[in-house]
Amino acid sequence: MPKGRNHLNTIYISERLQECLRPISQCALTTVTAPMGYGKTTAVNWYLSRQLKAEQAVQVRISIYSDNLPIFWKSVQQAFAFAGLDFLDGCECPDDVASAGFLIDTICYALRGSSVYYIFIDDFHLLTDARVADFLCDLANRLPENVHLITASRGRLLSGEAVLRLGGKLCQIEMENLCLNHTELSVYTHRCGMELSEQQIDRLLHTSEGWFSAVYLNLCAFSKYGQLPDRKSDIYEMFATAMIDPLPEEYREFLTVMGLADEFTLEMARRITGLAGAEEILVTLTEQNAFVTRLPDNRSFRFHHMMKECTERAFATLEKGKQRRYRNRYGAWYEAEHLYLHALKFYWKNRDYDAILRVIQNDAGILLASMKPAEVSEFLEQCPEPVLKQHPLALLVLMRRMFTWRQIPTMMKLKELLMAAIAEQPEMTAQERGNLLGECDLIMSFLMYNDITKMSQFHRSASARMSRPAISIRNEGGWTFGSPSVLMMFHRTPGDLEKELVEMNDCMPHYYRITNGHGQGAERIMNAEAEFLQGRFVDAQICLENTYVHIAENGQENMVLCCDFLALRLALCTELSLSYTIAERRKELLRRHNITWVTLFDSACAYYYALSGQITQIPVLFREHQLSTVNFLAPGKPMMELIENQVYLAQQEYAKVIGRSEGLLAVCEAMHYALVALHVQIQTAAAYECLGKRTEARNCLKRALQIALPDQFYLPFVENYEYLEELLQREIQTADAAEHVFLTKVTELGKNCQKRYGALRKTHMFPKIAAELTEQEQRIIELLAERLSNREIAEKLFLSEGTIKQYINRIYAKLQISGDVRTKRRQLIELLTAE
Repeated sequence: MPKGRNHLNTIYISERLQECLRPISQCALTTVTAPMGYGKTTAVNWYLSRQLKAEQAVQVRISIYSDNLPIFWKSVQQAFAFAGLDFLDGCECPDDVASAGFLIDTICYALRGSSVYYIFIDDFHLLTDARVADFLCDLANRLPENVHLITASRGRLLSGEAVLRLGGKLCQIEMENLCLNHTELSVYTHRCGMELSEQQIDRLLHTSEGWFSAVYLNLCAFSKYGQLPDRKSDIYEMFATAMIDPLPEEYREFLTVMGLADEFTLEMARRITGLAGAEEILVTLTEQNAFVTRLPDNRSFRFHHMMKECTERAFATLEKGKQRRYRNRYGAWYEAEHLYLHALKFYWKNRDYDAILRVIQNDAGILLASMKPAEVSEFLEQCPEPVLKQHPLALLVLMRRMFTWRQIPTMMKLKELLMAAIAEQPEMTAQERGNLLGECDLIMSFLMYNDITKMSQFHRSASARMSRPAISIRNEGGWTFGSPSVLMMFHRTPGDLEKELVEMNDCMPHYYRITNGHGQGAERIMNAEAEFLQGRFVDAQICLENTYVHIAENGQENMVLCCDFLALRLALCTELSLSYTIAERRKELLRRHNITWVTLFDSACAYYYALSGQITQIPVLFREHQLSTVNFLAPGKPMMELIENQVYLAQQEYAKVIGRSEGLLAVCEAMHYALVALHVQIQTAAAYECLGKRTEARNCLKRALQIALPDQFYLPFVENYEYLEELLQREIQTADAAEHVFLTKVTELGKNCQKRYGALRKTHMFPKIAAELTEQEQRIIELLAERLSNREIAEKLFLSEGTIKQYINRIYAKLQISGDVRTKRRQLIELLTAE
């Protein structure tokens, strides 16, 4: 029989379960896996409440409510920020292997230390993207010992392979650890103030199979009616009967309506339900119902999933007009809070097309990018055309998004609707009409990408028509699609360089005016790059420094990185001193947590180190050829592959350069990337030359000359002079007058730059030793590092073996190396290796 007073909300963690929880503090990852209602979250909360007191640990609690990755990522950022950890603010949700690896580095670096961290991710099963589980496995394998990940999920999180890979770093808690056995059930019922007979305990165990929620609901019914429910009762019917039906009508409606929210505050509950007594209802439910809980921020509340399931079923029985009214309130609340994806979900269920288009306009396509194209296409198919025409600004946002998704026919159809909408609204002001037509021109200009003449026509038209900045383009985004070079993007036709530079100078101010300075400085960088490629280093440096000053503090980091790429190339050919060290610059970018900027800078460094022969310094993404792990935008990808080709050359992987070039050249032709094609032809010529295939090398060289001669582009040849020297000398012998002048200039610049490369290489290899030795002694040091004998060194330097011995003895003396011949040689090699 039930006692006079019960304690059904008593938290009970059996001794057996406590033992299962104990290893969490020793493991990098703990997975708690069981169906709904087995007390997964309760068990983890119980454990953490004790650990946080005992260890003064920090808890990061992340709740998942859907399979939407951007919403999940926002929850992650908010959870870390609530715990006082803001290092994820500004980080974008990783969308490829490389950015995921970057995030792992960031987390491990930020949390390493003496403080203990517990990161609890609840309801992990709602995330259906398998990449997230893979990410957690990789993260767990690299976490410092003071950080512990915990997940609660209804389904298995890790594959068998992942379990093996984690080994002792993994703690697994399963359903059998969470369910109650006969003894535990007896203890629990007694603590709840219930006196059940052995027969009733046996029956309860049999019907519930130790499932905590079923036990709880049975005890609620027993407390009310004095007997256990019928064995055939459906769990949801039991839940509704025990937890919802006995409540006053106002309480039932509150639960029914607020069950649609993932989390909610008191103010949100008041606004959605319209109930004046919402606070009293919420306090009562939280105190008396184990399925309504207050979250750690003490402001927000959530329902257990079983409660949500029942309330959602109850909501579906409400009168349709009432459902619609509540969903509109939800949409309006989320829209006012700028939670646009949540707002769209409720407006879509109501098929409130006007509200959807209003949200799309306000969001300007930012969060729209995280939706699946098929979802947006479904909306466009169902939304009546007259409604679409009433929202011309939203049509512009949708046009821009369709271009990004490469759905050009849909983009053009939206343009037709926009034109019709403008034509059908004679009351529209001239200013508004001009802004709409101007922004349409701006978006249409993207279809002319790489053709400055045609893009300029659209930009001029847009600038003349518009009196406000565009709403469909935000100036904080990248401008070069991930390319480190502006000139590589826009040099379209050999011989047209001067025309392209003039047009770029003329058109960009118009573009800046209507985009709040997006990409500001692009035309200046393009001019500086042109001066550099034509071998006018002083002019290039002046242009570069002018650009750095011009774009300072304007927030256009993409443009600064393009300047960095040119600065690194200039530093290889001149005495230019960089205003930063590469390590400092990269560290600064890492602090901003923007993987796009880090990757762009890594590409510039990869090119720099490949040219200077400092192969071990090449960033790992390029050195280990992991570009396939990055989702590059199509316009910037050929530049990344050009840089990877240069790395292959430096690594003496000549066959790979040749094998890759045909496909890359085809892409360049399709995209009108004349400058990228020039680099690839030169790289291929270099690879053939290194393999002794002179005919093929000459053919590639001739094609490269056809591209370079009209604009006097010397530097792509100069940068590869060490591979091309003999080929160029042979070609000079038979070249016509124009080619002869061109190749002579290349040779002159190439020899000077090779000296610079060599000096940089020596300084990198033997920074301390190099300062003590002459140039000839440094050359001998390099050959000694290759473990060549005195005779082999003499042959390479065209000196006698005796002269080499004299040089080596002087080196020993300068470096204060003593001992017999063998000992001194070994000491020198060890010194070189240490350097």
